[in-house]
Amino acid sequence: MPRRTSLEAPLVIVMVGLPARGKTYTAQRLERFLVWRGYKARVFNVGNTRRELFGAQVPHSFFDVDNPEGYAARRKAARSTLEQLLDWCEEGGQVAIYDATNTTKRRRAWVKEACEAQGLQVLWFEIVCNDPDLIDTNIRASKLSNPDYAGLEPDDAVADFRARIAHYEDVYETVEDHEGSHIRMHDLGKRIELGDIHGYLPGKLVSLAMNLHTVPRPIFLSRHGQSEDNRRELLGGDSPITDKGRVYAAQLASWFQDRELGEIQVWTSTLQRTLQTAAPLRPQPISVKALDEIDAGVCEGMTYAEIEETMPDAFKARRNDKLRYRYPQGESYEDVIERLEPVLFELERQQEPVLVVAHQAVLRALYAYFSNQPRETTPYISIPLHTLIQLTPRAYGCDESRFVLGPEVGHGGNSA
Repeated sequence: MPRRTSLEAPLVIVMVGLPARGKTYTAQRLERFLVWRGYKARVFNVGNTRRELFGAQVPHSFFDVDNPEGYAARRKAARSTLEQLLDWCEEGGQVAIYDATNTTKRRRAWVKEACEAQGLQVLWFEIVCNDPDLIDTNIRASKLSNPDYAGLEPDDAVADFRARIAHYEDVYETVEDHEGSHIRMHDLGKRIELGDIHGYLPGKLVSLAMNLHTVPRPIFLSRHGQSEDNRRELLGGDSPITDKGRVYAAQLASWFQDRELGEIQVWTSTLQRTLQTAAPLRPQPISVKALDEIDAGVCEGMTYAEIEETMPDAFKARRNDKLRYRYPQGESYEDVIERLEPVLFELERQQEPVLVVAHQAVLRALYAYFSNQPRETTPYISIPLHTLIQLTPRAYGCDESRFVLGPEVGHGGNSA
């Protein structure tokens, strides 16, 4: 088969590492970021296939290398998952993530041979963690809710899982340079080692990996208080907030004052309606240009009714493809996602609470990432005015709470 260039050949990211090191967490973050950026990406988890084929609750001896029945079963699960991955890539998938331990050179050589036979690129993503506190936190935060341990006492589950880890430790071999392109992450981001990394996408994944961690912390999203342009249903602009908007700003500050959240960062756009909303908060907010609302171009200052009447073709094009529609001399949702990437990396890096006070289109894009929403749904996500959204990233998802704090103002309108 002719070798395809890195621009056209699908990429297979193969996770490598002992259990409870954050592989699945990282795999899901990689998938989430790639989908958010517009790639056809999917995680293929061998553990899920193993549970489908052989049931969830198996003892740690199932993972003993000297257990021939267990080895054969695990090999079958690995082969079945890889076949699903290869079929998906053949059908147009762009980035597949093979989520398993892949702890031996022999297993990795088998995976690489199968992928390269189909013309796919392979990138090893190895996670090394020797911090006992991090390992214990990972076990208790994620593995105790794993179907493998449903109904077991926590201490019994931890003991069994540690025995499972020991079986993998007996045969573990780290990725070596001759095996090909690889990223090795130590202790969830404290140190990154690279080998034979080339191409745009692997480089982008390195940037993401440098900012990942598993420390739970809340991320708060809030639109500004109602603005004068909101009230008049005008797109864009830089109008001040209304009396109702000022009430929301005061209630937002009071909400945070009543809770012990420790140090919290406040990020706003550069537009006055977000600055005025954040003014009663402490500490002093940080203004970020990338958080400005979507640029409506020549439609700034218009209502949607005016656009429909005077620019019917543009109105129809936006209705038909809101994600990709670009306002004349303005932006599309895809443009907003592009400029938000540095903000997203910073949000992933933070280990303390962050409040982002911004705008509807911008917050839709950030919310879509953290809640793992399909990219096409981004322009339709509900981000009401006078509502505080709390997101807490976890190892296997994101917890969400919403708090209505200010006076009712309807849907909020504006350029989104």
